[in-house]
Amino acid sequence: MATLCLDIGNTHTHWGIVDHRTVSKHGEFLTPLLSPSAIEKLISEHQPQAIALASVVPLVSDKLKDFLKNTGRPFVQLQFDNLIGLGFDYPNPAEVGQDRLADCIGAQVVGGAPVVIIGMGTATTVDILNTKGYAGGIIAPGLGVMTQYLHERTALLPQLDAQNLLGGPTIGKSTIEAMKSGCALGFAGMIGALLDGVVLEMTKSGSPEPKVIVTGGAAIYLPKSWQSRVQHEPHLSLIGLAEFYRRTTL
Repeated sequence: MATLCLDIGNTHTHWGIVDHRTVSKHGEFLTPLLSPSAIEKLISEHQPQAIALASVVPLVSDKLKDFLKNTGRPFVQLQFDNLIGLGFDYPNPAEVGQDRLADCIGAQVVGGAPVVIIGMGTATTVDILNTKGYAGGIIAPGLGVMTQYLHERTALLPQLDAQNLLGGPTIGKSTIEAMKSGCALGFAGMIGALLDGVVLEMTKSGSPEPKVIVTGGAAIYLPKSWQSRVQHEPHLSLIGLAEFYRRTTL
């Protein structure tokens, strides 16, 4: 079933037309610009049969709910207490963001468990899925936060474009080159340290070696040597939302 999946994040809202694992169309909005008219245009252009939503920005999603409920199409919002097929090995499921839960369902579809999911958005998230379900995770700064913070908290350092950090020397010969190297290499090093720690803790507790799925726009900053170590799935949350909708209608 072609489902319009909406993943409302702090900075961007990602959308896709998804049928099981096939994402036929996708795009994004700046979250502050998301509106009923923008969604109505997507519905008109792509004619989805259903709509599924995950949001970490309640002020935005709450304003859209009435519109989404009245499109004439079935509408569901993923929440911790209406999941089917995803358990919790975690004391307070209400703390876990809807986007991260959508990633976990997507990981069940594309990889199974145990799996480590690295989400690279405004924040860097590491989520662990074991055979019991969602088992915890890590929240760290995202790449955009790093570049923005350097600029905002210093008098002389410029604002870097987080999408333009690759290709420079490791040893910077200018302030901008030094910042690029620090952010790009530092970000990759942080991810490596987090992943090594998580995998070690999992395997020490008796878990098999987990798969590793990477999602989010900053995945391009991981070293090429990681290509055999991780599976890149850019639309993991959208696939998870489509599967969430499918499970609710079984």
